[in-house]
Amino acid sequence: MKRHALLIGLGLVLVLVFLGNAANFYHIGLVNKLDDILYDYRLRLTMPGGTDSRIVILDIDEKSLKEEGRWPWSRDRLALLMDKLFDGYGVAVVGFDVVFAEKDESSGFKVLQELGRNQLKDVPQFHSALAQIKPQLDYDNLFADKIKNRRVVLRYYFTSSAKGTEKSISGALPGAVFQPGTFKGRQVGFLLFDGYGGNLPELQQHAVGAGHFTQAPDSDGVVRRIPMIAEYGGAYYESLSLAVVRTLLGDAKLAPGFATSKSSGYAGLEWLEVTTAQGSLKIPVDRNVSTLVPYRGGRGSFRYLSLTDVLRDRIPQAELKNKIVLVGTSAPGLMDMRSTPVATVYPGVEVHANMISGILEQNLKQKPPYVLGAEVVLLLVTGVALSLILPLLSPVQATLLAFAALLAALAGNLAIWQFAGLAMPLAGGLLMILCLFALAMSFGYFVESRTKRQITGLFGQYVPAELVDEMSKNPEQVSMEGDSREMTILFSDVRGFTSISEKLDAKELTLLMNEFLTPLSRVIYKHRGTIDKYMGDCIMAFWGAPLSDPEHAKHAILAGIEMQRTLKELQPRFKERGWPEIHIGVGINTGRVSVGNMGSEVRVAYTVMGDAVNLASRLEGITKQYGAGVIVGENTRNTVADFVYRELDLVRVKGKDKPVAIYEPLGLAGEVDKAALDELKLFHQMLKLYRKQDWDQVELQLYNLQRMVPESLLYKVYAERAAYFRGSPPGADWDGVFVFQTK
Repeated sequence: MKRHALLIGLGLVLVLVFLGNAANFYHIGLVNKLDDILYDYRLRLTMPGGTDSRIVILDIDEKSLKEEGRWPWSRDRLALLMDKLFDGYGVAVVGFDVVFAEKDESSGFKVLQELGRNQLKDVPQFHSALAQIKPQLDYDNLFADKIKNRRVVLRYYFTSSAKGTEKSISGALPGAVFQPGTFKGRQVGFLLFDGYGGNLPELQQHAVGAGHFTQAPDSDGVVRRIPMIAEYGGAYYESLSLAVVRTLLGDAKLAPGFATSKSSGYAGLEWLEVTTAQGSLKIPVDRNVSTLVPYRGGRGSFRYLSLTDVLRDRIPQAELKNKIVLVGTSAPGLMDMRSTPVATVYPGVEVHANMISGILEQNLKQKPPYVLGAEVVLLLVTGVALSLILPLLSPVQATLLAFAALLAALAGNLAIWQFAGLAMPLAGGLLMILCLFALAMSFGYFVESRTKRQITGLFGQYVPAELVDEMSKNPEQVSMEGDSREMTILFSDVRGFTSISEKLDAKELTLLMNEFLTPLSRVIYKHRGTIDKYMGDCIMAFWGAPLSDPEHAKHAILAGIEMQRTLKELQPRFKERGWPEIHIGVGINTGRVSVGNMGSEVRVAYTVMGDAVNLASRLEGITKQYGAGVIVGENTRNTVADFVYRELDLVRVKGKDKPVAIYEPLGLAGEVDKAALDELKLFHQMLKLYRKQDWDQVELQLYNLQRMVPESLLYKVYAERAAYFRGSPPGADWDGVFVFQTK
């Protein structure tokens, strides 16, 4: 009960941590980042798809730039575009997603004016002609005349200057939609700016409307919402998408929508309302008077037409009649790209198109202030319930409950999004459930760790800790009862141990054996081996039990080779301490054996028994006869083809009637150098000649081999045999087998 109380207390502390984040007392970066990721995924999952046929984007694309020249184009061409769109195609409204901040001097009119003020100032005919052609050469006024009294909406932007830097102000602003003092006494969190980049005054003066597109991306740089109203100089200005909608609807009024509460009479600005004689449209806003962009789909969710095709009359009239036309660019070089939840590179003009479409369809998600309170209540109820219940459940029950809670949170959040249009935070709830579950499970883990340590202590004398971990995770794979299976067995023994022990006292000998056995045992553990026993200077190990190992033979050979390498690295340390050099032989064999707990009622041991075990021991015993560090039996060699082997001999060991081929693994294929491979090829040729009793050729080959490796005991052994058989031929029925009479 005490343990449960402690766990419940810790759980409630976790709940308080998440409640503080939800209530904005502080911010947990991981929660907020995950919330953004989940928002993006939820949005992509529920996007309606398809295209809004009311909206067409005239794209200043690569094709247009190639045919019309680089941007910006002369404004006489834009004036022509206005005539074509309104008079020729009959469009409903045109919104420009570009800013006309600089005067167009491409006509040369400015040069003519300079001439009139200087070289030709006394030529009346020049001044008369200049006055006549001015309307045709002043492209800015020409463009301004063409947008006059037409439903054309221009774009501008606001800026914020860093402290101590000069404010950036250029161009002209349109009229504000709400005048200073409109929101006096109301704590509305408008985004506040101190600079702007507007259009030329003559253009702004003649445009029916203008709207800002001021970037307000989230902390990760993603555009999820647009400020519908921005504050500058105490006045309030509408966004480009809102201006296009109001222009489309004609004489549309804009009013703020305040939710009232019984206590204070005010609960914050929650929506904007666009009203006409035909009805009204509501635009939900958050505390910063921003609206979530209702993305329809990925890039290309609206009809794109190349702007040059409109200028050159390649588009049928029906394609644009009564359409909302947005003029923007998807050309990478013009840098009007945004990062959005649906694409990391997304045309800014399409962001406006999505917002306009959402406003007209009234398909806008909202995150009103009361969402914060709802999240706090949900976290509190869910967190307290799980904190009280999870400590009482078994691991399986706790897992099922946590999974059900996660599923309910996901399903509920998605339903609220889809049917109520509310963007409820999700990450805090999910992380809280996972943390409470992890707390309960880890608590149970520490309580049960004593039992696991006991299991580790029992098996640690046989197998490495990582295999014990696997056994604890997969207990069904482990059996201490007798079993027959194919395994690989390794024996290693110190050569000349008797003479070594005679040179050292008992204390030094003990230190030597510990220094020797410990690193070799670690090598066996490293390669997933089980140490059966130490027999003085001998190590017996096996692979394939208690956990099955499909690559038991390969792991055993790798261990044997590394044992020899490790021992070589130990020799300098032994020499420093005045100890003699130690050399070992390693014998490895693969075969079917019996494995399990064996012994008496007094004492049992987990071990292996069988002919394959005996042969492994015999192979270790004959390593010194061939000067080989590791010898493997033919079953092992046939099981693992990953190594380069030297066939040493065909032998009949003591206690065995059937001869066996024995091999020395030289290393993994691909890791043995060319010189060693050439030497190996020469030796195998010699071995074939040896079994054919061609003693002349055998001696010739051995002569060459001994010149290559004079110290080789193997070549010396075969040279002595060849000399013996030359004098005492073995006979025509000789099978090439060498018989060992001793162990």
